[in-house]
This record gives sequence, C-alpha cells and structure tokens, in this order.
Amino acid sequence: MSNEIRIDDLAAPQLSQVQKDALTWGESLTTDFSEESILQAARERTGLNDFGADDFRERLRVLREEWDGDPEITPLARNTLRSYLVRYASNRLLIHDTLKRHPEILDQKIEAPVIVLGLPRSGTTHLVNLLAADDRFHSLPLWESYEPVPLPGEGLLPDGTDPRYQRCAAAWEGMKATTPLIAAMHPMEPEHIHEELELMGPDFASYNFEWLTLSPRWRDHYYAHDQTPHYEYMKNVLKLLQWQRSQAGQPDKRWVLKCPQHMEQLPVLKKVFPDATVVITHRDPVAVIQSSVTMQAYSQRINRRHVATEALIHYWTDRIEHLLRACVRDRELLAPAHSFDSYFHTFMADEMGTVAQVYAKAGMELTPGARGRLDRYIADHPRGKEGKVIYNLERDFGVAPERLRERFRFYFERFPVRAEVK
Repeated sequence: MSNEIRIDDLAAPQLSQVQKDALTWGESLTTDFSEESILQAARERTGLNDFGADDFRERLRVLREEWDGDPEITPLARNTLRSYLVRYASNRLLIHDTLKRHPEILDQKIEAPVIVLGLPRSGTTHLVNLLAADDRFHSLPLWESYEPVPLPGEGLLPDGTDPRYQRCAAAWEGMKATTPLIAAMHPMEPEHIHEELELMGPDFASYNFEWLTLSPRWRDHYYAHDQTPHYEYMKNVLKLLQWQRSQAGQPDKRWVLKCPQHMEQLPVLKKVFPDATVVITHRDPVAVIQSSVTMQAYSQRINRRHVATEALIHYWTDRIEHLLRACVRDRELLAPAHSFDSYFHTFMADEMGTVAQVYAKAGMELTPGARGRLDRYIADHPRGKEGKVIYNLERDFGVAPERLRERFRFYFERFPVRAEVK
C-alpha cells in the first residue's frame, strides 16, 4: 500500500470536524498580549519574580506588538503564541534563579561540541538524531528544551515520568489531532532531539519565532542586532543542563547540537564555540523551500484565517537566500580540520559513510558499540516512516522550480549540490 500523502486542499482547506471544533473553541478565548499579563502569568507559574537583565523586554515588545496586531492570526493561534511567551518568561525566571543560587554552574565547560547546521529540511534533524543515538554524547531532547528547569517543588510522577515530558507529549498529541500530517513532515515527539536555539527562547531571541507565524518585523529586528549575547545565553543554559545531569550522576560528555540559524551566524558560532566540530548539510534550496512552505501552509489552516501561499513563498525564498548567502560568505572562517560539508544526496545514499566522516573530523572513534546503536536507529527510523508528502510547488505556490533555482545560482557555483525538483 502506498504511503504517499497528497495535500490537495492546501490553499483552500477542507477542515476536519476536529479542526472546526478547535477553531470554534478558539473563538471563545480572549488573549491578552500585554507585557504585564505575560510576565505576571510567568510569576504565578513559577513563584519567582526576578527576570534578570531587562533588555529582553524590547524583544518581547516586538513580538507582542507584531502578533497582537496581525488580524489574520486565528484566536486559537493567538492563545498558543501567548502560551509560548509565557513559557519562555517562566523559563527565564527559573534559569536566572538557578544561576543565582548556583553560580558555580557558569564554571562548567562546553568542550568540543559537534554542531550540525544547514538549511531547514536538509537532513539536519535526521543527522543530529542519528548522532545522538551514541550515548557518548549529550543531546537535547525536545521536552527538556521546552522546560530546561523543573518548576519549584515538582518531582517525578509516581510512574517515574518527568512532568515536563508529559506536558510535551500532551502538546504533541494535540498538534497531531489538529494537524495530523505534521508527523510526516516534522515529527515532534518528546524524545526527539531538538535545536539548541530553543534555549535562546527565554532571552526572547533567535529566528525560531519566524517559524511560529509570519513575523517580518521580528525578522528585521533580528537582522539588525548582534546575536552574540543570545548565543552566550544559550551556552549558559547548556552549562546549566550539563550541571543538572552531573548532579544526577551522568558523566561529562561532548554535546551534539544542531540549528539551521547557525548558517547565517557562523562568525558568532565560531566566537562562542571556538573548539566545535561543525557539520554543514547542503541540499537543493528549491526542495528545501517547497518542503518548508508546504508545511507552513498546511499549519495555517489552524493558525491563520486565510492560507497565505503567496506571502509564504516570498518570505521563505528570501529567508533561505539570506541563510545561504551568509554561509557562502563565511564558510571559509571554519577550519578545514574541524568542519565538514555533507551533501543530502550522499547522506541519503550512505548514512553511515557520512557519519564516519563526521566522527573522523570530531576525533572520535566509531566503536562497534556506537555503530550498533546507530544502525538500530537507522533501522527504526526509515525515511518516510510516517508517510511521504508529494509536493507540487508550481500548482500550490505558482512558482516554477527551474525558475526559482536560478535565484540560487551563487550557491550551486560554490557547493556541488544536486538539483532535486524538476
């Protein structure tokens, strides 16, 4: 039986009853995007009051005002977006409180991490999850990235489960109920290894907010500001996580991390993680764009009053170009001995061959035990496990693939990437 998924109602969705009910419930909600409402909700959730440095308030204001002023965002999505801001504000309180009580955390060393970066939808997720199957690495599961520090007084549940894990699992089940095809595009199970840019969220930083809803004002604010302080903040949260794990008896390990944003922040990445081994994944930008905008458009049946296919294709084509031009400009900053370019077509054809090259660059032995764990991960996570989405860029977004690819000639001239979409 074919596992192909064709989304024939992308621009004009035919809503399921579950989706209709969710949107109707959303209409009953009143969402307050004021700063005081958000910060007070975080205070009440944590019992804490000290947010640390106040510079985050400007960034929070940009997000609040952009999202509050967008009439296309559905009431259901407004409530979800506000919940993100409350969670990040809560995490900021918890992180700051922990660092105040345990200043020795900042003495932790994040040594020689392996950092995967590349365009979204270019194999970064699969590669980092594959590497994380080697238990000689620290990695960042989604549930822990969403809530790095437990709520005060909150311990394990009677069955031994962390409440943070359960909250993440419940959110994933809710997402699958309202947008079930997301599982085939970008699975978000609690144990799924996530991007460390999530740890910039409590500093109200990173390009992650652009993925939650169209946010051009936020994008421009992000472009206009040095991201070094936010990378340093993220590194401090990694130190906190590493310290928590050491308190639980885990040994010191190297981290394996990943984030597409790093493509346009290579000078910052090198400054903050000078001893990192960096793996850059490369893929046909047209394949990346069609996958990204299709996923976004599908989610918009719940998140926006009208699916904005034209706005999406323009926004994300520009965004991908910005990432790639920065990468082409700055790639030579990375020392050849500690960096590696991984091509999507090669990785898909020989996953373990690519992994072996990553280990060689990182100066790690691919032991029989590690190879066995990685082989099991590959066997348990075949490509298209949840179904294969069949894309149609020209039908759904009015763009001819070959014409779009011309815009990225500069990238193909620099890297031997194979064109995929005809």
